[in-house]
Amino acid sequence: MKNYLKIIEINEYSKTPKYLQVFDSILNAIKTSEIDVNDVLPSINYLSESLEVGRNTIERAYLGLKKFGVVDSVPGKGYFVSNAKFEQSFKVLLLFNKLSDHKKIIYDAFTAKLGSDVSVDFYVYNNSFSQFKKILEDRIERYSKIVIIPHFFNEHENAYALIDSLPKDKLVLIDKLIPEIVGDFCTVYEDFEKDILCALEELRIRLSKYHTIKLIFPSSSDYSKKILTGFIDFCQQYAFSYEVLSDLKNEIYLPGTVYINLREDHLVELVEKTVNNDLKIGSEIGIISYNETPIKKLILSGITTISTNFVMMGEAAANMVLNNLKGHLAIPFKAIARNSL
Repeated sequence: MKNYLKIIEINEYSKTPKYLQVFDSILNAIKTSEIDVNDVLPSINYLSESLEVGRNTIERAYLGLKKFGVVDSVPGKGYFVSNAKFEQSFKVLLLFNKLSDHKKIIYDAFTAKLGSDVSVDFYVYNNSFSQFKKILEDRIERYSKIVIIPHFFNEHENAYALIDSLPKDKLVLIDKLIPEIVGDFCTVYEDFEKDILCALEELRIRLSKYHTIKLIFPSSSDYSKKILTGFIDFCQQYAFSYEVLSDLKNEIYLPGTVYINLREDHLVELVEKTVNNDLKIGSEIGIISYNETPIKKLILSGITTISTNFVMMGEAAANMVLNNLKGHLAIPFKAIARNSL
C-alpha cells in the first residue's frame, strides 16, 4: 500500500493553489514511477480529511489529471492511474490586455523567438478582471508558462492577488513591475518614471524652442501614474511650464506648446486640430508620441516618439520562457527625434 501522504505535498505557505500542488505531486510521482499504471488513488474524502483541505481541492486536482490524460475514473470505485507514458508538451498561455500596434510588435517578436516547437495559446482580456479570471480558470495546469501583460481598468487588488497566486515558476510578466506580486518569478518591464524623464532629457535641445509642455493623460486608463511623476519632475527641473490634460475637447492651441500623447486617437486629433488652426507642426506646435510604430516614421514627414524597444521586450520575455530564467529585466527606453518637434 503506497503512502500517498508522503507522495502528495501541501505547502501552506506556498502561493501555488493547493489543487495545483496536489496535481503536480501526483504527476511528478507518475513520472518517477512512485505511482504506477492501475494504481488506485485515495478517495476524495480520505485525501481531503488527511491533508486538511476542501473536497473541491482534491476533486479539482483529480479532474485536471483526468483532462491531462493520466488518470481515469470508474463510477463507485474512484480514480486510478490509466497512463504513465506521456510527454508534457511545452505550452505557453499568453494574455494581453488589449490589441494595439506596439503590442503586435511584442507578440511578433515573442512568438518568432519561441519558434515553431512551442505551442502558444493567445487571449485578449480587454483590461477586464472578470474576463482575465475566466480565461485562467481551470487552465493553469495545462501550461508550462503563463505570460501576462497586466493592465486592468478595475478590481486591481483582485487581479494582482490572482496573479500572485499563480505558480511563480510558470509566471512571466511583460511591461511593468507590480509591487503586490512577490516571489521568484521573471518580468521584463518599463521603468515608467525614469524612462520619460531620460527621454525628455534626450530631446531637451529641441524642446528649448517651446515654453510649455502638455501631457495628455486619460483620466480613466491603465497607464502608470509614474509617467506623470517623471513628466512633472522633468518640467520642474528644467523650468518648463506644464499641464496635464485628460483629453483635448476644450484645448486652445497656442504657439510654443509641445504635446505628448499616449493614445493613438489623441495623436490623430492633435494633428488634425493643429493643421485646422494653421499652426506649423515642428516649429509653432511640437508633438511627441508614446510608442514607436512604423507609421509614425511617415506621418507629417515623421512624428517624434519616446518608446520602449518592443522587439527587445518580446524577445527577452521569450528568452526567459525558453531558458526558464528568473529575475527582473528593465528594457531600454529611447527618444527618436523627427520633424514634429
